[in-house]
Amino acid sequence: MTIDRSPPPSYDVTPSAGSPLRDSARRTLAIEEQAIATLAGRLDSHFDRACELILACQGRIVVTGMGKSGHIAGKIAATLASTGTPAFFVHPGEASHGDLGMITPGDVVLALSNSGETGEVTALLPLLKRIGTPLISMTGRPDSTLARHADAHLDAGVEREACPLDLAPTASTTAALALGDALAVALLEARGFTAEDFARSHPGGSLGKRLLLRVGDLMHQGDRVPRVPLGSPLRDALLEITRQGLGFTCVVDDEDRLIGVYTDGDLRRTLDQHQDLSRLKVDDVMTRPGKRIAPDLLAAEAVRIMEDNLITALAVVDDEGHPIGALHMHDLLRSGVI
Repeated sequence: MTIDRSPPPSYDVTPSAGSPLRDSARRTLAIEEQAIATLAGRLDSHFDRACELILACQGRIVVTGMGKSGHIAGKIAATLASTGTPAFFVHPGEASHGDLGMITPGDVVLALSNSGETGEVTALLPLLKRIGTPLISMTGRPDSTLARHADAHLDAGVEREACPLDLAPTASTTAALALGDALAVALLEARGFTAEDFARSHPGGSLGKRLLLRVGDLMHQGDRVPRVPLGSPLRDALLEITRQGLGFTCVVDDEDRLIGVYTDGDLRRTLDQHQDLSRLKVDDVMTRPGKRIAPDLLAAEAVRIMEDNLITALAVVDDEGHPIGALHMHDLLRSGVI
């Protein structure tokens, strides 16, 4: 077999003033922009009814759709689930062959079909009516079979597709996606869903880490907490800072309460102000009372304190002022909080 080793063909990608490719893209975007813009004017009491059904739902929102509508349905289900409305996608073809058992009377079904006549979707209608599951439809035809049999209908109709043949689902899927987002956000606001609620369903993301991790989850504990007693020679404080490698040490009284801290920054000031360090005690040059934080506060709060005070470490204290941990900026970086 002969292998063709000739170089691949090159294409001229130099921008031109009258690019037909860009002209086509602009037409597509204009059509889809118009499709979304018209949705707001068609929102009516059916949208309110859809929200009421979902808010009253004791089960989950089952989102279904076939083909391109199925892809949009899957995204809507994911958006609902991540914004406080438990939801999942069911393929309508599979539903007719056993997966309908996943749907219970306590659920609400959201069915997508641009024509409203998709056979795999309309085949579910008598079964849903029999088990008493409320149905919300999202179609491009309010007079369609699916729309007429729904408890609430969301009109996602478009004047035309962006496809020049007016065949490939383009503007219609964009409109359905936007209407699904509008539904999810309306429900989010109605539930009083917060950023912390969002983080609970996204614990692996940076937002989850910023909002859920607490100081106690990240701090150094036990023997890793740098400390020296009041009255210690400055040399002992410097040795403790070096030994622990956190850039500071706690200075504690006889009852192990935090009185102050001595930091790398304090050392620079000490060198600038004193000629002879051998006779200094840590009490003479430490920072009183020193920045501190409680272990149950969010790690994001530790970031704010460090940034506001231009420091890189914090002592972590209990309710009685005893140092029980130490937190460094590097710990926050490693955790993904910043």
